[in-house]
Amino acid sequence: MWVTIGQHKFFTAAKFPLSANNSRYTPTMSALDSPFIVGHSPPRDGPLARFLPPLEDGLAAEWLPPRASTGSWLLDPFGVAPRLAVEAARAGYRVLVTAHNPIARFLLEMTAAPPAESDLKAALADLAVTKKGDERLETHLQSLYITKCNNCGQEIPARAFLWKKGEEAPFARRYTCPACEDSGERPVTEFDVEQARKTAEAAGMHRARLLERVARPGDPDREFVEEALAVYQPRAIYALATLINRLDAPGVSPERRRALSALFLSACDAANNLWRVDNERPRPKQLTVSNEFRENNIWMALEAAVDEWRALGESVPIVQWPNKIPESGGIIRFEGRIADLASIVNEAPIAAVVTALPRPNQAYWTLCALWAGWLWGSESAEPFHLVLRRRRYDWGWHLEALQAALHHLFELLKLGTPCLALLPEPEPAFLTAALAAGDLNGFHLEGLAMRTQHDAAQITWTRGERLRHAFADADADSVRAAIRGHLSARGEPTFYLPLHAAALSTLTADHALARPHQPTDEVIREAAKFVQETLLGDESLVRYRGGESADTGLWGLSREIEAAEPLSDRVEVGIVNFLLAHPNCTFEEILHDVSSGLPGLLAPSLAIVGEALVSYAEQAEGRWRLREEDVPSARKFELIQIGDMLQSIGEKLDYRTNRLDERTLVWEAGETSAYVFHLRASAIPGPALTESPYPRERCLIVLPGGRASLLSYKLNRDPALAARLEGVRVVKFRTVRALASRPVLNQQDFEAQIAGDPAQQARGQLKLF
Repeated sequence: MWVTIGQHKFFTAAKFPLSANNSRYTPTMSALDSPFIVGHSPPRDGPLARFLPPLEDGLAAEWLPPRASTGSWLLDPFGVAPRLAVEAARAGYRVLVTAHNPIARFLLEMTAAPPAESDLKAALADLAVTKKGDERLETHLQSLYITKCNNCGQEIPARAFLWKKGEEAPFARRYTCPACEDSGERPVTEFDVEQARKTAEAAGMHRARLLERVARPGDPDREFVEEALAVYQPRAIYALATLINRLDAPGVSPERRRALSALFLSACDAANNLWRVDNERPRPKQLTVSNEFRENNIWMALEAAVDEWRALGESVPIVQWPNKIPESGGIIRFEGRIADLASIVNEAPIAAVVTALPRPNQAYWTLCALWAGWLWGSESAEPFHLVLRRRRYDWGWHLEALQAALHHLFELLKLGTPCLALLPEPEPAFLTAALAAGDLNGFHLEGLAMRTQHDAAQITWTRGERLRHAFADADADSVRAAIRGHLSARGEPTFYLPLHAAALSTLTADHALARPHQPTDEVIREAAKFVQETLLGDESLVRYRGGESADTGLWGLSREIEAAEPLSDRVEVGIVNFLLAHPNCTFEEILHDVSSGLPGLLAPSLAIVGEALVSYAEQAEGRWRLREEDVPSARKFELIQIGDMLQSIGEKLDYRTNRLDERTLVWEAGETSAYVFHLRASAIPGPALTESPYPRERCLIVLPGGRASLLSYKLNRDPALAARLEGVRVVKFRTVRALASRPVLNQQDFEAQIAGDPAQQARGQLKLF
């Protein structure tokens, strides 16, 4: 597994546990004691990846063994994350998946039984040589994107044209010329404008063809299909209609049709206008085109799709209900709703539920209705037409939908059945909707764990009894205690999302989050209002970098309230201790160990783990070991050396030196302290520095160069730490050595030298695994 670390911004003397079980903080057992499940690889790109839940691989395989024996039946009632079901099937489970969306069903089938690369290449090769008039189809489609090289004038296909929304011609093109190797983004020419105009004039008939494949004349949803087609340029409509006609050609075998459908589906996504000019992979939620967007070359998208589909992994058995699968594992696909599963689970008793909760996505659901019609005809798309009529999906609507689904799910499960629900791209309203729907339907919240807003939140439920709860009013004192408890356990400021989650956990435990028959939009609104008012009304909290709304900026505890050691310091200590005990370990092993000691909402981000790791360790062949200079005995000896050097330099500069302890040295000028040096082998400032009585402008923290970047990263992410260390300067060991070696040195030179060595060294992206 690997992770990328940006350009932000250990031997340790102290050994304290990762968890917050110390004299400063005593946690209570709750859903927040559940560990965060660590996957073994980050979310992968693949077909339609920008619309699918970005989940790490390995979550199901890690969570299931203690809860369900291999060969038992699992249920995925939503079917929005095909890799999750396939992963469970590969681990030896039988998985029943419901999927109402025809595109979701196709993705599940292709992920479970991906076509061979040779089949995809053969399908594309045969497609390329079919005729469109007198031309090869490949040549014809590439000609739609012909432009002229700025350098040599040769006609070549552009990779993409760039557009401004509402304009009738592109403003730039991107290409690579095979003749002269000129490459990049260039302004369009009159030739390009004329090409776009001609294609637009010829696209009318093809637009009608695509429209009819989704909604025939007289269909009440036809107007909504027309609106959705507006996110496709005329050139894309022409190319897609030309391709889709090939699916209906006589003599296409089922295997070939399957491979072509996969390639065409990727092309359908690449062809729309929801791609930004900046080349980032957006995750669109609304069918809204950016002010500047990218029109991709459809034939090149087909070529790229071969790699997208071929790397989906080993096949597992997958069949349509009521066909059977072996006890050794596989997937049964059910093309219906959760409510229709009652008779099925009598034959296949469910041992556990593993699923990703769907996130409202008007863009994806609308496009799925189009794509299903284009690939398989209007009959296939018709059951999914409902999504065409809705422009927006608010969180109240989503809570209502989740509540209905979980109501039916409850009836299918036995008492005590464990459930893992992953929430991709979590945000406060999504968490509220999920937890409220679970509580209202008798699902007991066993665990809530979350890493960052970019990682899927993890909810674990057990199917409880459908009892008439004594629903309570929200208690501000309980919510305030939950928020303070989390901040105390974290030991450093954090964003709003984990605080909202801590509050929701308490409200859920008290059955105070939602009431039966309460309007769903009111549930979402009142939960947010209650949590935010509690935050804003708590004088023991400090807010950093905040805006008008309480959900912006960071929140921390005032310094008067006792808290655990900062989370980032515990991560640093944990990584070094693990490296000492396990030389030549993998990043996955390190991450698993550190995360297991920081449960619930304390799970450390990949960024802080990565920053701490590269500060101390080096990688070889996918394994990490502590650098020789960071072995405790070596650092201890070095600290003594650096202390002696600073004492010698101070005496050379006519200061009186005073060692307060083995880690603190003061240079005194008369009765005044001129410099106070705090020697560290770690990036943990510690109370001796953060609570030092000396003026900050005279304090210097002296540490190894590798620690300087880590400390800079901590200061960037923790405004409370930055405030406590404001004015403190950083001096690296190498700077002390350089000063000690100078035969001539005065006070002015010393000051210039320590000011000229930046605390942080920029570095590129680091591959941790």
